[in-house]
Amino acid sequence: WSFRKYKTPRRPPPKKAPNNQKDPVGVYLRVRPLSAEDEECCIEVISSSTIQLHTPEGFKVNRNGEYKEMQYSFKKVFGVSVSQMELFEYVAKPLVDDLIHGKNGLLFTYGVTGSGKTFTMTGSPGQGGLLPRSLDMIFNSVGPFQAKKYVFKTDDKNGIEIQCEVDALLERQRRENNLFVPKTPSSRQKADPEISDMLKPEEACKADCVDEDSSYSVFVSYIEIYNNYIYDLLEDTSEDAIKPKPPQSKILREDQNHNMYVAGCMEVEVKSAEEAFQVFWKGQKKRKVANTRLNTESSRSHSVFIIKLAQAPLDADGDNILQVSQEVSAPAGLGQKAHGYVKQVCNINQSLLNLRTCMEILRENQMCGTSKMVPYRDSKVTHLFKNYFDGEGKVRMVVCVNPKADDYEETLLVMRFAEMTQEVEVARPVDRPICGFTPGRRYRNQAFKVELSRKLEEHGGPVDKDGTSVMSNMVLSLPPLPSSELTDPNDDTTLPRLIEALQNRQRFRQLIIKEYNKAANTMKSMLQELDSNLISKDNLIHEQNGRLLEKDKVIHNNKGEIERLEKKTKMQEHKIDILQKTTKIYEDDKRSLQQELETREHRLHRELSERRRMEQRMHGMVSDTQHKWEKECERRVNAMQLEMQNKLWVKDEKLKQLKAIVVESKTPGHPDPPPRQTQPQRPSREERPPSKRSASPSPLPTTTPVRPLHRRSRSAGGEKWVDHKPSSSLDLGTVLQPVIPNAIQVSTPNEKTLSKCDKYVLTHQEVASDGEIQTKLIKGDVIKTRGGGQAVQFTDIETLKQQLTTASLIFFIFRLQCSMALEMKAGSNMAPGYEHHGITK
Repeated sequence: WSFRKYKTPRRPPPKKAPNNQKDPVGVYLRVRPLSAEDEECCIEVISSSTIQLHTPEGFKVNRNGEYKEMQYSFKKVFGVSVSQMELFEYVAKPLVDDLIHGKNGLLFTYGVTGSGKTFTMTGSPGQGGLLPRSLDMIFNSVGPFQAKKYVFKTDDKNGIEIQCEVDALLERQRRENNLFVPKTPSSRQKADPEISDMLKPEEACKADCVDEDSSYSVFVSYIEIYNNYIYDLLEDTSEDAIKPKPPQSKILREDQNHNMYVAGCMEVEVKSAEEAFQVFWKGQKKRKVANTRLNTESSRSHSVFIIKLAQAPLDADGDNILQVSQEVSAPAGLGQKAHGYVKQVCNINQSLLNLRTCMEILRENQMCGTSKMVPYRDSKVTHLFKNYFDGEGKVRMVVCVNPKADDYEETLLVMRFAEMTQEVEVARPVDRPICGFTPGRRYRNQAFKVELSRKLEEHGGPVDKDGTSVMSNMVLSLPPLPSSELTDPNDDTTLPRLIEALQNRQRFRQLIIKEYNKAANTMKSMLQELDSNLISKDNLIHEQNGRLLEKDKVIHNNKGEIERLEKKTKMQEHKIDILQKTTKIYEDDKRSLQQELETREHRLHRELSERRRMEQRMHGMVSDTQHKWEKECERRVNAMQLEMQNKLWVKDEKLKQLKAIVVESKTPGHPDPPPRQTQPQRPSREERPPSKRSASPSPLPTTTPVRPLHRRSRSAGGEKWVDHKPSSSLDLGTVLQPVIPNAIQVSTPNEKTLSKCDKYVLTHQEVASDGEIQTKLIKGDVIKTRGGGQAVQFTDIETLKQQLTTASLIFFIFRLQCSMALEMKAGSNMAPGYEHHGITK
């Protein structure tokens, strides 16, 4: 709880010299080999900086359902055959070199689960990754110039303090007494790998131009960001197996220089690459991992391994470290990112999404000149790395991808993020001298000590390692005085022994004085010699200073020319940037217009092909419909003509019958003439028995044997019929039966039979409602289909039904005789189809 009413004002940031030089974020791509040779690959390495992404089969990338090939460019593309050493040379070695020279840097990997991030950062035995190689290079470079342990000490405010030798010695003794002996690993517990197992001796590398007039110390820390909480992986937790103490989350704070750091995080001082690598594996065991489909130990968090290199200059004599905390250099870090899965995937993806959002806003502010606020605080990952994007330093990202087709969608998202990240620029770090002392102090002081020791050895005998002569040793080795206590007045040995000891000490004293005078004379001659040498050196220095002044003038003139050329170069670079951006805009517009043109061409081609298909279809439908209606009109005309002829014939017959009845009725007493068997008269429609034909009545025969007008069915013409009579049809034994002369009788029709005929008739039998068998003649036209087959279009149905009546016997016999005579006369002229009116017997 805080009881302060007002907050303390925030300290303004320190003023820095404006740095207009910026470099883009270095994005590198590494392709992992396929786990199986028969897997489908979706990535092809075209050149050393470009890859092509192939769309797998069955995956559409646009609305038209078309496949698309996309190319992406990077600063460097590493194929499946690249070695770990080659990757380190291109990516991490420049960052480590900048770190040793006092410049910050950030290196992190990015990719989906199973893409090779852990192998790239850590490596395996014999194939060490970026982290062990970086540690090895750091200690190979600054190892001989390291300060003793605990001379550099970290504080709680992201700073470094310098202790004197006495305080450092006391702290070493205190900590060594508190150290406990670690347990030896059992046979079941797997031993941690050594850095010697990771690297080969011939792969060792070292930085150039290391400041030898400074002392160094290396501090490492290891944290993980899990569910947007920060945990210290090096913190010693409770070893209670029954109720272990859960780890406490850490918070981010801002120091007086506005740099972000993890408060309360343990920073371990290491003196060798082996010790630093063991500290890394200690924290690696505490990381949150889980078993997934792609990885047996997939990371559940983002992990960050921070390396701080403390540097302080030596004093003017080159012996001791300056007790000034402001002279200590800033830290640098190496980070590793990893994707999560299952429960934690939302938080991890949210962190990566916020990183993408920060990159997009940074790019927009730099390219468009806007001043939108970058949401660093939305995620602990982006908040921790805020200084690297807003301040100075180098930022490099290694994108790891798996080329198998199953990861195509995730790989596509990773490529888009990497392409956007390359456009973000970070301020270039500048060189800042640590102090104003002349260089070479350490070795100059050592050379002076060696020369002094050599001359003392020549003039005053052998010397020790620290330059003291035998004279000093003689002073320390004087014979001790014997006991001078007298207990007996007759003691004759104590006083002579004491006199002898004093005489020996006197001789030693004279020898020491002699040696002292000799050493003084030697020192005097050495000083005189040094004075003469200094005078000559002063003269030489004076001459050299004159030459340096001339050189300075030339350098000043050259610097002016260089500044003029640099301004001109910057102007040209600015123009080139403007032209490149304009060219890129034009290329994007051209690409979008070409895509739109291709889309419209495809659409037009599709519409034209669809229109041609519709025209062909409509042309076929019009021809089929025209042919059909021509046949239908012909049939209707013939039917109407035949019907009109039948109606006229019926009227004529009725008139003749009426005339005959009238004539017979006028003759009185004349008996009824017998019925003519050869020419039975046709009864009227009202006198027909119930068993009658539903079609037009057949004409009555005249006296002439040939009828000029008679009804013929269209099936009796030259058309060929398919008479389909199923094998299940019953023979009813009736008088009237359809007879088709030009017919092919089949029990089951087929395409070959239908292709030979123009008409089709089906004889179908079923039981009527009164229990009698009813026969239907279903007729149709055989037409050809567009596919070359045959089809039947049904046009008419005729019904044949058998009935029994209760009419009078005389009338039935009379009508039966008339019907029999009529059938005998017209049997050969009746059509089998009975037209479309149907027949009822």
